[in-house]
Amino acid sequence: MEGKRGEGANLIGVSTVTAETKTLSTYIQDRIDEFSRSQKDVARYIVDHLDEAAFLTAEELARRAGTSSSTVVRFSQALGFEGYPELQASAIEEYRATVGGEEGGGRMLFSFDHSEFEASLGTDHANLEETARKLDQTQIDEAVAALSAASQVVIVGTDQMAFFASYLRHTLSLLDIRAEIVTSTAGPSLQRLGRVDEETLLITLSSGRSHALLARAMKLAGHRGARTMAIADATLSDAVKKADLSLYYSSNSPSFLRSNTALMALVHALAYGVYSRSESEHGERIRAYKLK
Repeated sequence: MEGKRGEGANLIGVSTVTAETKTLSTYIQDRIDEFSRSQKDVARYIVDHLDEAAFLTAEELARRAGTSSSTVVRFSQALGFEGYPELQASAIEEYRATVGGEEGGGRMLFSFDHSEFEASLGTDHANLEETARKLDQTQIDEAVAALSAASQVVIVGTDQMAFFASYLRHTLSLLDIRAEIVTSTAGPSLQRLGRVDEETLLITLSSGRSHALLARAMKLAGHRGARTMAIADATLSDAVKKADLSLYYSSNSPSFLRSNTALMALVHALAYGVYSRSESEHGERIRAYKLK
């Protein structure tokens, strides 16, 4: 790749990327605040879904990122490349280096050459592995401790995230943790959001671009001194940047919908972490639930 360098860039040709130079992902993250809102959507998708972005056309990448192909081209040029093909070449080189190195993990469980069914299952298998690799023990311990210590939990999730907000509330209720959900801007939801105080843990769930309600909830939590946790599939999302704690999940998918398999696994893992901190305390309650 012999794309143009942006001003002050230290992004070297793809065949010479070393520890002293920046990978495409690192370069994008360093410059994320410079981009327009639509360009940030492209940036987040490339950083969090490099294995897909490396092999997508500009049109396909635009569709996955929820924007236009012209935005993808302008984003490439904003980074200092002549166009999207040069950016893609850099993405391919980083992807190959990652797969070939220690971070690459094992091969896919399923072959993508067989069927759409196997492609979907294989991608979800990879999503679980990527999610586990990108989470560190400190993040997990802090999230579990925050859930265990909170007097009340308010979970914010819109559209398809409303289901996972409800499911997380259900799992926490089994552990006798008082939780409420905010899933829209309707009156009852906003009333629940209005009960946030300094003893509340506010959790936001997002997939792709964060809904405006999440930003509103984060701002309110900040004013009232509540602790915040963002669970998102975009490490550069606005919610993650504003939250006290954050957890990432991978949502890659060959389908027309983002995958939520890793998100479901993450919800289960959080609940199990809380349970394990006081297993004797929660044991009788869980046994009674299983007998129902």
